Amino acid sequence: MTTVSAVVRTTVDDHLTTIERARDVAVPLAVARGSHAWGAASPDSDYDVGFVFVPTDLRRYAHLEGPPETIVEDRGEFEYQGWDVRTFAGLLADSNDGAIDLLRSPIRYRRAYDPAPLWQYIERTYNPIDLYHAWRGIATSNYRKYISYHLVRSDDELFPILEARDDEYVVETDDGTTAVAAADERFRETQTKPTVKRNLTIYRAAMAARYLTATGDRGDHDLPALEFESFLTEQAPAVFDADRIERARDLLERKRAGEGGERVGDAVGRPFAQPPREIDPDVHARAGPDPSRLDGFVDDLIAAVR
Repeated sequence: MTTVSAVVRTTVDDHLTTIERARDVAVPLAVARGSHAWGAASPDSDYDVGFVFVPTDLRRYAHLEGPPETIVEDRGEFEYQGWDVRTFAGLLADSNDGAIDLLRSPIRYRRAYDPAPLWQYIERTYNPIDLYHAWRGIATSNYRKYISYHLVRSDDELFPILEARDDEYVVETDDGTTAVAAADERFRETQTKPTVKRNLTIYRAAMAARYLTATGDRGDHDLPALEFESFLTEQAPAVFDADRIERARDLLERKRAGEGGERVGDAVGRPFAQPPREIDPDVHARAGPDPSRLDGFVDDLIAAVR
């Protein structure tokens, strides 16, 4: 079971109290995000905290300069990212992966609001196709940025290198492939960072996207467990072969052992890291959460701190 020490809990609570006073907000819900939430933390992992906040004075929503939509603060090994309650509800309406994971995090630092009823509702109503594309985007963008050998253009656009010739590169584009002259000064080669941590991030997102569509094709759109070890043990065998699961588990164990920064090359593979760009909306799309129901949960979140 994922846990944090009493010292960590006290530190997080103190930091949140400081944020509340400085920003004139109240925090009804705060949880662990990142590796501590999904069971991949090592002894030297930082603590990522996600939270929902409510302006102390709700009249700020009607002012020309309204309350902030997000609060981001870095306090050494503790990193905080908060959404105001209205923004948080909007993300849930869009079946945003980060907002969904905040609701189901196993480590809660602030519990004035019990997220269980809201999570049960979102679990029944989220739009699978939106969640699929969120996970696919995480897998493909991280693979493209950190694993694949690539050129970067002067506008920071990345192009994975498929073949390096004497006078040109053959690179991947959104529409297929193209050739770039080696002498073209707009482009330069970049160094990749194929570490355990980056490969694990790609594996987890690609497996989640592929699992969601595979189970959706069977009629139920089973949501992958947040805790990655549980997913690999209890759910993944229904979709993935044993070799694929063991490679993911090896990365997880190495990350837990403190080897997240070790370079391991491409442990995922380009085809697996790039789930299909399009999936059948007739099978995988649904209306998503009802705005009026979400408004009711917003009222509950506000009431928890007033």
